[in-house]
Amino acid sequence: MTTAPVESFVHDRYSAAAEAPEAALCCPVEYDPRYLKIIPDEIIEKDYGCGDPSRYVAAGDIVLDLGSGGGKSCYIASQIVGAEGQVIGVDMNDDMLALARKHQPVIAAELGYDNVQFRRGRIQDLRMNRDRIDSWLRLNPVTDEVSLRQFEEFSSHQKRHEPLIADDSVDVVISNCVLNLVDDGEKEELFREIFRVLRRGGRAAISDIVADEPVSEQMKNDPELWSGCVSGAMQEEEFTKAFEAAGFYGIEIVARDEDPWRTVEGIEFRSVTVVAFKGKEGECWEHNEALIYKGPFKKVTDDDGHIFVCGQRAAVCRKTFEIFSKAPYADSFEHIEPREPVTEPAPFSCNGATIIRSARETKGLEYSATTAEAADCCAPGEC
Repeated sequence: MTTAPVESFVHDRYSAAAEAPEAALCCPVEYDPRYLKIIPDEIIEKDYGCGDPSRYVAAGDIVLDLGSGGGKSCYIASQIVGAEGQVIGVDMNDDMLALARKHQPVIAAELGYDNVQFRRGRIQDLRMNRDRIDSWLRLNPVTDEVSLRQFEEFSSHQKRHEPLIADDSVDVVISNCVLNLVDDGEKEELFREIFRVLRRGGRAAISDIVADEPVSEQMKNDPELWSGCVSGAMQEEEFTKAFEAAGFYGIEIVARDEDPWRTVEGIEFRSVTVVAFKGKEGECWEHNEALIYKGPFKKVTDDDGHIFVCGQRAAVCRKTFEIFSKAPYADSFEHIEPREPVTEPAPFSCNGATIIRSARETKGLEYSATTAEAADCCAPGEC
């Protein structure tokens, strides 16, 4: 199927699902009941997800929900981020957007604040504001080559200067069982868009359906299977590699269903949730910092080829030191800072080699302190 038929089949099926619940479109998911109390039954009944990426949202975050549908994940995230945070839902289906917006005033009144926006757009093209495009076309219909060129100039200007979602503007991107609905030819661009809109240090938390084997072309050409979150699923390994190719680091499968949601022609389709981080880009500088891997493995290799041996002081650049001081790495390492801060850092070569950082290098070559003997440092038999 080409992109147009894919979008048409998905649009029609989800428009119908906005009118009447379709159980086959989702996996059973347990959400924190605290956040469901204020969400109307109509939204809950017409929610079609396979995980709960909102668990990886924090207070004060600016959250972007891709394929927000009826708004359930947005309204859960709204409560987690609080009045200081913000939630943006993006969806291309008018019926789903209408459902999400229908209950927004009541939910806002219940919470005491309104921090949710719903915007119309394609999740693989977060630059184009589709409502603005529609408004322009109503006033400037395309009837010939000249008007087509004018439209192309307008849309190009809008994407550059007034994008639906700006570069480096959100803390967390979440999505719940939607990426598989995007045409295979546009999935690479989809992951690049997720990376683009995240701030440095931001994260993506994506729940989606993946396959344990490659999906056949015959299955991909089945509109029922595609719109049903089956044949558009990426293979498990391809899914995590797509994050890496887009520039993410710290890619972690934080949830994976043991039992498949569906099995079709011997291929198992199951839900996974992946969390990945943005912020590895930039130059490397020497600050005399070191990391000690605490185990339990004898040694591990990071995304850049650095090998960390358990108990060994490894020299790292400032960027790597800061990355490994945060989730998901922080608990696995001791972070050794120099006794005296480096005032004139030199370039550091992060070429994958392992460099041992001597304790003397961290403390300073001239360091020669001697501490006084401490009295009663240990109780008898307890050293």
